[in-house]
Amino acid sequence: MLKRWLAALVVASLAAIAHAEVPVPALKARVTDLTGTLTQSQVASLEQKLMAFEAKKGSQIAVLMLPTTQPESIEQFSIRVAETWKVGRKGTDDGLILVVAKDDRRLRIEVGYGLEGAVPDATAKRVISEVITPRFKAGDFNGGIAAGVDRLIGLVEGEKLPPPSNSNSLPGLGGMDPSDLVVPGLIFAVVVGSVLKSLLGRFPGALVTGGIAGAVALYLFSLGIAGIVALVIFILTLINSGNWSSGGGGFSSGSGGWSGWGGGGGSFGGGGSSGRW
Repeated sequence: MLKRWLAALVVASLAAIAHAEVPVPALKARVTDLTGTLTQSQVASLEQKLMAFEAKKGSQIAVLMLPTTQPESIEQFSIRVAETWKVGRKGTDDGLILVVAKDDRRLRIEVGYGLEGAVPDATAKRVISEVITPRFKAGDFNGGIAAGVDRLIGLVEGEKLPPPSNSNSLPGLGGMDPSDLVVPGLIFAVVVGSVLKSLLGRFPGALVTGGIAGAVALYLFSLGIAGIVALVIFILTLINSGNWSSGGGGFSSGSGGWSGWGGGGGSFGGGGSSGRW
């Protein structure tokens, strides 16, 4: 009797483990690739595009690529992501999330309350079937995501929304928040710094990279800020080994990517559409 009870307990425990929900990753970047599919430059390009769109329009778009949502359906998992991340501005609810479950060959566009007019379910379905999945079927995941993001940006740009708040922005940078300057700085240190180090050597390459960054900062701001920027970029370039990614997933790394960015408190009600390829 005891053996049967223990066997039943083991089976129940294994079943519970097998049906455990996939945890929602922490939101630290607009693009989170947990599969290592996107290259460093591809993640950086998408991140920059979404950052510029948010600065211009105020709406937030996030991309999450993960291996699987099982045992949940992608609809169940995506709404958990939306409720956890709260992408979009509070009260305006102008957030969009593109979730791609690569191993499941499933994807979903989750639409915030405030964008259900701009991106109704039927339109989201067409974006998936006409824009994204044809590229996915050809193995072009970056192309599918980039084209899908472009189409969603176009749809939202036509929607009348409250202007973005630029109270903490820097003049001359299109309303960019100061914390957003971290991203271009990291890209510059990794990409440009790596090239210059290969041509000039480790220390001279880092020195020139810091000098260029400082010159740009001097043009935009002041001598003091330029000096700080030059020093930080010099150090980052000097210590960078040339690979800031984790498992090939670019800047997003396994833990979710750059820090310093998060959702604005937007709400979702299950609007959107799903698809497969």
